[in-house]
Amino acid sequence: MSRRCVITGMGAVTPLGSTVDSFWNGISNGECGIELIKKFDTTDYKAKVGAEVKDFDPELYMTKKDVKRNDLFAVYGLAAAAQAMEDSGLEITEENALRVGVIVGSGIGGLTTMQEQVERLAEKGPSRVSPLFIPMTISNMAAGNIAIRFGAKGVCENIVTACATGTNCIGTAFRNIKHGYLDACITGGAEASISEIGVAGFTNLTALSTNEDPKDACKPFDKNRDGFVMGDGAGILILEELEHALARNAKIYGEIVGYGATGDAYHMTAPAPDGSGAAAAMKLAMEEAGIKPEDVSYINAHGTSTHANDSGETAAIKLAMGEQAYKIPVSSTKSMTGHLLGAAGAVEAIVCAKALETGILPPTINYKTPDEECDLDYIPNESRKADDAMYALSNSLGFGGHNGVICFKKWTGR
Repeated sequence: MSRRCVITGMGAVTPLGSTVDSFWNGISNGECGIELIKKFDTTDYKAKVGAEVKDFDPELYMTKKDVKRNDLFAVYGLAAAAQAMEDSGLEITEENALRVGVIVGSGIGGLTTMQEQVERLAEKGPSRVSPLFIPMTISNMAAGNIAIRFGAKGVCENIVTACATGTNCIGTAFRNIKHGYLDACITGGAEASISEIGVAGFTNLTALSTNEDPKDACKPFDKNRDGFVMGDGAGILILEELEHALARNAKIYGEIVGYGATGDAYHMTAPAPDGSGAAAAMKLAMEEAGIKPEDVSYINAHGTSTHANDSGETAAIKLAMGEQAYKIPVSSTKSMTGHLLGAAGAVEAIVCAKALETGILPPTINYKTPDEECDLDYIPNESRKADDAMYALSNSLGFGGHNGVICFKKWTGR
């Protein structure tokens, strides 16, 4: 059985705004959501900038009790899911509950809670550790709490593939719908890892930018890039089988038509330098979609602003697309949002859907100095109009060698 899968609802909590509209407005206008970190004192830290969520009121979406009983990553996930469910108008009833799933992941989970409770253990002893420490920390709790909130009783999963998490979750949800296991799925990713331990850990891995200028720190594909900038937030999509969506007159934002997932089998943190694993995932996504490189109108790159990722991903695009690689517009919206880790692929899926819907291809901001290793069309600094854009690829590449690619198609009415 092979069925079509469409997007009927979206929700976002991001450094550029806590709704899809405010997020997309920032992305399409090339705004930067990166600032000096405010969550903690960075005096002793080499990395001082981050893309924190701003202007977010969780009590618009849940009770005070819910906020207290969840780590921030799950709060972001619940809020984005509430937005997406309201947007979609999908009703979950006793009759259809087993046909609606939740596949929402987090790359790291409750890192802030973990840090707080370990400090409490050291200072006050084991009896003072919160009884909710475990459920607040484990990364499946965004998915679990979303399912509880909306009564979705189909498959409920949390896929963890580091920075590919959001994309792998969406891809798996797509396959569940395509092959008939679900009629609808709440899917995406959530992350809240900007914390003392998170920033220290990534800094000592030499992964983070130590540039202290928030508006210059994240510059994917630029010759002077020096690391990624951490971001927090969540992106949630409602995926639905096409006929199911049409039967209830749902608004359709776009269609998912292909998914590719591979492993580099190369290194714990570095991508394969030749881009072979990522290229294979891109080819698989195009193959499932039934398209060729010349059909691809836009690629939302993983584009983290690290030397290894950006050069390796450029090589991957060339390997997957051949000579066509030089004709396809590519951008990294992480230049504006920072890197949301397990939520990155989810917010970037929203970017792809909106880009095809509106005909606006978002830019790679802060791009100043070309790099001979990175010689593609990265849509530098300003968005581009492309009303005829029909297919978009979203790339996500995670520590451990995880590669995930989703192919989106513009919704044209059938």
